[in-house]
Order: sequence, then structure tokens, then C-alpha cells
Amino acid sequence: MIPRPTQDLQSDAPVVEVQNITVLRNELVVLDSVSLMVQRGEFTAIVGPNGSGKTTLVRAILGLVKPDSGSVRVFGRPVGEIGEMRSRIGYVPQIFDIDLNFPITVFETVLMGTYGRIGVGRRPKASDRDAAMAALEKVGIADLKDRSIARLSGGQRQRVFIARALADNPDLLVLDEPTTGVDVMTTGSLYELLRQLKGEGVTIVLVSHDVGVVATYIDTVACLNTAMVAHCRPDEVACSTALREMYGCHVAFLHHGEAPHIVVEDHPDA
Repeated sequence: MIPRPTQDLQSDAPVVEVQNITVLRNELVVLDSVSLMVQRGEFTAIVGPNGSGKTTLVRAILGLVKPDSGSVRVFGRPVGEIGEMRSRIGYVPQIFDIDLNFPITVFETVLMGTYGRIGVGRRPKASDRDAAMAALEKVGIADLKDRSIARLSGGQRQRVFIARALADNPDLLVLDEPTTGVDVMTTGSLYELLRQLKGEGVTIVLVSHDVGVVATYIDTVACLNTAMVAHCRPDEVACSTALREMYGCHVAFLHHGEAPHIVVEDHPDA
């Protein structure tokens, strides 16, 4: 895939700039005065327990959720005003958001990733098909292009969805729990793929529930539990009180195999 010119992007501005956003749902606070800044070329993980607001924050970054207060800027502009630059955002939703019973092949799924540029209902050009194949080759599953997505393993499906997000050659890649339902070996290979994409200049924002596993691959970690507990390097969060504040109990890192894992030492309700 050929890099697109970036003269229309504000190169000195953060790719993502969230300023003091609060999101309410049925009068409950889902996000409380949350701020987050992601610089160009950074690999940032948003981590936290279930129900901490991670997906809501991602959807606010994508412009799919409107905050009750605060602001979200992407590529230096208000997210609601980025216009055609929206095609420069690749999004991989949680796997259970996808209807796996829909009769569609791997290649057709990835080709859908070009619709942000060409428009839904328009006939894809040869260049669009080439972009879809290039994305499949990048994630290592070009040989599966004619297979139904329903006949893939969890890890293969996640590669398909990453390829779909890459087909339009994004500057920002946002992934919501991309390793859900896949085994440890596949998880490692997916993170290696993301590290490769970061090396090619893609800015990455990834949602995860386990900072221990993802810590090896990322530049910064945003610890979220309705409010932003900490935003720092992974080695800093491991040595701070952020994990205790985020999970609501004493935690520690257990090194087992190639990646550290979080273990609960005790809990105030125990």
C-alpha cells in the first residue's frame, strides 16, 4: 500500500486529543472528565476493567458518541468536522459486533474497507481491489481470500477485520479488544503485526483489559475506570498505584512465559 500525502494533516497536532469529556447514560456517569492525547506514530493502549468506559471512549474518538461536555479533536480538527479525512481512520470493532452468519468471503469483507473513500454502492475499481489484496497480504492471509468468514478461526477473523481497516491505508488505527476469543499464540502474533504497522508510521489506539499482556508492545498506556487514572509508559504504571485505583484492589505483575500478567493479591470485599 502506497502512503498517502499528509499535507492536509496538521503534522504538529496530536492525532487524538480528548479534553475533559464527560459522557452520561441514563443519568449514570460513563466517562468522568476524561482527557487523552495520542501523538503521531504512537501505540497507545486504553486499559481497564469491564464497565470502565473503554469502548465509550473509543466511540467518542470515532465520533460515534457525542460527549455531554468536553471536546474531541482528531487530526487537529473537531471530530465532527473531519469530513473526508474520516477515511483515514481504520476501525476494528469487538468481534461480537460482527454477524458471522452473513454470506461473505474474506476478500469481500476486506474490500468493504475501501468504501469510506469510494462510497457505498459504487463499483470498486481495480485499484481498490489491489488495495484489498495488499491488506490481506500484509496480515498474512491472502491464501484465504475466497473463504467464507464463518469458516475461519477467531484469530483468522481478527486478521480479516484488521485487513479491512487497513484497506483504505489509514493514518489512525483504532481496535476494540482485538484479541477477544483468540489463543495466547495468536494474541502474540496479532500484537507483533500491530507493532509492525506502528513501525510503518500508523498511529494505533487499542482497547484491552490486560495491561500486562499488551505492555510489551505499546508506547503508552491509558488506565481508565470511568475517570482517567493514569496515562504513562507501561513500566511506570506497573510501579505506581494506578493499577490499584483502576481495578479497585491490590494487584501485581506475574511474569510467566513471554509476557507479564496481572494477578489479584487481595480485594477489599474478600
